[in-house]
Amino acid sequence: MFTRSLFIAGGTLLLAGSGVAQNRYVFSVNWHGPTVGAIAPSGVAITEGDLLYPTTGTSNPELGPLPTPTIAIDHASVLGLPPICVGHPGGTPCIVEVDAFSRGNDHRFMPNVPIQPGDILFSVDEFARGFAFGAGPFPNLTSEAMAREAATDAFTNLVGLPPGPVSPFPGRNIGVIDGDGLPSASGYAYPGVGAIEPNTPFGGLPDTGDNQDAIDLVEPLSTIVREYFSLDSGFLDPLEGVPNSSSAAANGFVGGDILVAAAGGPALFAPAFALGLDVVGGPDSDDLDALILFENGNGIYDPVTGPYSWAGGATDMVIFSVRRGSAIIGVPDSLLGLPIEEGDLLIPPPPGAATPGIFIAAECLGLATLRAGTGNFGDDLTAADSIMSNVHDCDGDGVEDAVAIAFGMVADLNMNGVPDPCEGCPSVGVPFCFCPTVLAPCGNADAAAGCLNVAGTGALLSGCGSASVSADDLVLTTTGMTPGGFALTFMGSGVIFPANIGNGLLCLAGPLYRFPPYGTGSGTASVGPGLVAYTLANNPPPGQITAGSTWNFQTYYRDIGGPCGAFFNLSSALGVVFTP
Repeated sequence: MFTRSLFIAGGTLLLAGSGVAQNRYVFSVNWHGPTVGAIAPSGVAITEGDLLYPTTGTSNPELGPLPTPTIAIDHASVLGLPPICVGHPGGTPCIVEVDAFSRGNDHRFMPNVPIQPGDILFSVDEFARGFAFGAGPFPNLTSEAMAREAATDAFTNLVGLPPGPVSPFPGRNIGVIDGDGLPSASGYAYPGVGAIEPNTPFGGLPDTGDNQDAIDLVEPLSTIVREYFSLDSGFLDPLEGVPNSSSAAANGFVGGDILVAAAGGPALFAPAFALGLDVVGGPDSDDLDALILFENGNGIYDPVTGPYSWAGGATDMVIFSVRRGSAIIGVPDSLLGLPIEEGDLLIPPPPGAATPGIFIAAECLGLATLRAGTGNFGDDLTAADSIMSNVHDCDGDGVEDAVAIAFGMVADLNMNGVPDPCEGCPSVGVPFCFCPTVLAPCGNADAAAGCLNVAGTGALLSGCGSASVSADDLVLTTTGMTPGGFALTFMGSGVIFPANIGNGLLCLAGPLYRFPPYGTGSGTASVGPGLVAYTLANNPPPGQITAGSTWNFQTYYRDIGGPCGAFFNLSSALGVVFTP
């Protein structure tokens, strides 16, 4: 079947006929950070009005280190904004700031269809902290915010939701796209875009790192291509302590308008008042900060008449957020009657209503809100997209890689956000010493891992790499441990019938030799590579890993308050026959 795909030419995203469909992840950075003014590979300096894509072999996020991003959509030649500001440094405002973007073909939410994990992609700014509704998985907004690296990342919902409107619901998220693609201070790495991090959440400019300010997974299209976007209001940012750039007013619009690129300059697509904005504080008192748009193809704004009026194509689907400091924040929404927050995904008011309606409450995405009592301000949702295909699905299972890893559908033993089968990291060894009901010390059975711990998970020990002593690349990873404690992995040459010990089972026979202790972090941690070298340097000859030897491994970890009343537990075990 003939499809239309995206190709890059002359620094601009173009459509061309092709038999292979391609996606492109495009994003912008706001005017506060150091990528503004940086020189793109084309030799042109980046501005806060340009849409960018990662400079990688695939033009999509990859593991770092990465060069400066490439300009995909130029603010002047494509969006029609003034051809100025090229070369000005980050931290100084200019009138080309673009803070929301869509190509108008975002995935439509449909009635009676639940919102699945991975359906929403979003970003936040450096002041966001997340709302931890329980343990992991990691990396997530909270872990990266603590590392000062959330502002350059994109996250996705990890909890399925009912069809909107969705009231506040304990949600979680998982990191999908990193800023620089390098391990953060949280210890996690995942594919990045070449942005600069960390970004310390202090008032004043310039920022130490970037904020992703508009995102769009540009997917194969069957309709006419248009660029829809929003510009920046001019009111004071109450946390940054400086006014926004006022790019909207400088170009004859307000920050709540949705614009469309047109010959001769941007044109008004949907005015702020039609979205329920500027109805409280007057013109330019609200700033549209994220945009999810499905335009029905006629190029004219067809207002919604209520949730899912867009299902048949009679109206456009417009979902958006508002910037921190907008006058509409705190005003009751028109669907749920809740005070609007800067992290909510909103839709325009239905007929007879004046204010936007909450379509997906911020808490559902794991965002902090004033409603939940998490401070004077909620997390600012700075960009969003609804996606019909995955950003990364290297193993072709139809599930976003980050989601598949979080749910344990695929292994990521080296914790770099890439499924191990995609990296040629085969499983090593034979697992054993599981905890079926007949062996569980106190009913804490897990037939596919070690016995359940206080967190309600069993710990599973896996091997990745090879059993070659010369390569010495074996990595032993234990998942499902009690978070926030310490652990140690040990080895023995023999096995015993599972013996109850602590909250778990011991299956290794002595003498036992241990590797250095380590923190359990979010419940997943690894030892290796270099295990062979460690035993040769620290163990007596009977305890050294050599070619032809068989060793069995198991992990001991703290489990205070565990189900059996003990303070420790054990993982399943792994047997490995080592080769030259």
